[in-house]
Amino acid sequence: MTDSAVHSPTIMARETAEAPARCAEQVKRNADLVREAGRRLRALAPPFAATLARGSSDQAAAFAKVLLETGAGVPTLSHAPSIGSLYRATSARFRDVPLIAISQSGRSPDLIAAAQDAQRQGALIVAIVNDAQAPLAQIADICVPIHAGPETSVAATKSFIATLVALTHLVAEWSDDDALRDALAAVEETLQAAVAADWTPAAALLRDARAMLVLGRGLTLPIAGEAALKLKETSRIHAEAFSIAEVAHGPMTLIGAGDPVLAFGPMDEARAGLRDRLAEFRGRGAHVIAAGLDEDVAAATLALPGPSSGHPVLGAIAQIQSFYGLANALALARGLDPDQPPHLAKVTRTL
Repeated sequence: MTDSAVHSPTIMARETAEAPARCAEQVKRNADLVREAGRRLRALAPPFAATLARGSSDQAAAFAKVLLETGAGVPTLSHAPSIGSLYRATSARFRDVPLIAISQSGRSPDLIAAAQDAQRQGALIVAIVNDAQAPLAQIADICVPIHAGPETSVAATKSFIATLVALTHLVAEWSDDDALRDALAAVEETLQAAVAADWTPAAALLRDARAMLVLGRGLTLPIAGEAALKLKETSRIHAEAFSIAEVAHGPMTLIGAGDPVLAFGPMDEARAGLRDRLAEFRGRGAHVIAAGLDEDVAAATLALPGPSSGHPVLGAIAQIQSFYGLANALALARGLDPDQPPHLAKVTRTL
């Protein structure tokens, strides 16, 4: 892989590099709006919350679930769009329950229909969107714009990162978490450091891969899910995401000598067992590529650079920021255009 290929100015690469500044601007612009949303949600004190999303946005929804359950103490379920858009089976128990609808475009018909159906049952619709004029934003009771700016690469990058930051901001205010607020105040510096962390050497281990496992746990399991999706989209690798804990229940038997494994190590309690699990994979002869705390990734074939301290939520977001540079370089190394994956469109229209 040539140096020019690694640093090729694709749209995906340019948009990924915009994320740190966009996220810092978002936190500032949304400060009053999100503070009031957090106050409103605390006062509502719902028995549970729900998310509504597809694709990369559904990985962001899974991130929100971990944030809400560990930070705000709010059980959170994933509401499948078809339950409301096709089956019209939304329960009246949704009354006064926040439904967090996540969509970069805010124009997917199934999400809009499901949100409207839940709203008729009394749900409080919280829209996380890039376009504040989109139909989903217009019907929402609370709209949190991510301010990512136009995104033209089909493979979403900066909008995904900005969505994670918006959800983190919302939960920080909802849970009245000063530590998370302080971490968000340094979001630009954290993400700029992640841009500078060079993960592209991993492309040499993945260039000829046809299938692979991508691991995470807790906050990094949705990060692994997003990475697996991007590996499918941009490099045509059959990548599947699994929990570091659950991978031993079957999927681990698929891995042998020379097979690649990419691990996103958590920086909180979820890191328990990671070091031993990676050592097991390495013992099978797998090519283990891992990000995380130094002591956790010591057994990896390739340990990826990243923060060794800091808030675990921002640490997880930093990992996907760094990964997108690898995804771009890997697609180019495989002779593919990461900006135009085949058979995909920016807005998915499903009902």
